[in-house]
Formats: sequence, structure tokens, C-alpha cells
Amino acid sequence: MTDGRPGLPSGGQTRRLALSGGKGLIGRCRDFTRAALTDWQWIPADPADASTEAGQEQLLVVEDVLLLVSELVTNACLHAGGPEELTLHCTDERLRVEVADPSPTAPSPRRARPALPGGHGLHVVERLSRDWGSSSRGSGKTVWLEVASPLRASVASED
Repeated sequence: MTDGRPGLPSGGQTRRLALSGGKGLIGRCRDFTRAALTDWQWIPADPADASTEAGQEQLLVVEDVLLLVSELVTNACLHAGGPEELTLHCTDERLRVEVADPSPTAPSPRRARPALPGGHGLHVVERLSRDWGSSSRGSGKTVWLEVASPLRASVASED
């Protein structure tokens, strides 16, 4: 049984990307995420659909997700010894993004200084995601976030 989107089982679907090295890592994670969101129809396939209000909202949510993936991966690179795995789990209600790293230290937002770079990443995550946090994983941790599905909102607005 599916939720009306071809290829997405009713329990959702999970995709994983093993990560190593540093060169091109963020771009690779964004490309992987964009491909998954395309398969899960978060990106309108028909250009006519992309020009509708619902289609524009979908595209904005996709851009937010790509930014959020960049933030989690960048934080793992800068503060946690580098990311080990990116996991995406999509259901008809939400997308969960997880980045596993070798550090046991839980992330905490730094005091952002508006005029200076740095310290803004987790504030962006807090603002754009529905929820976020971290959990222990072996000797490291997984930092996760959740974003509500834009497809759910467009179905509700059609009713």
C-alpha cells in the first residue's frame, strides 16, 4: 500500500549515504538529498505544477531542507570530527534528516553575533525545522531534524 505517491511505501522510505573525506562532502550530501526529494515528489515533476502556489511552496521547503542538510553536515565537519553517515527518512507526514558523527558531545547553539560570521547554524536549524535534537550512537552521536512534508499541506489546501 502507498500513500498516493508512487514508490513511497505507507511506512515511509529511508535512504543512507556513507560519508568519508572532506572534499565535496556538502555538495554530495545536497545532491543525494535533492535526488531523494525528487523521487519522493517533493520537487514538482511538471514545470506547470512548479508555477502554482503549492508548487512554489514545495520548492521553498526543498531549498530549506537543502540548507538544513548543509548546516548539519558543516557542523559535523567543524565540531565533531566529520560526518560518517547521512540518513533521510520520508513519510507522508515529515522528512527526518540525520547526520551521524564520531563525537559524543551534543550540539548546542552558540551565542550568535549578528555582525560576525559563525555561530548561526543551529539557530537556522531551530528556525527552519519542526524539531531537532541529538541522540547517542555508539561512541558518537546522531544529530537529527524534522521538517513537515509540503505535500501534506498541499493535499489539505485542496480539500
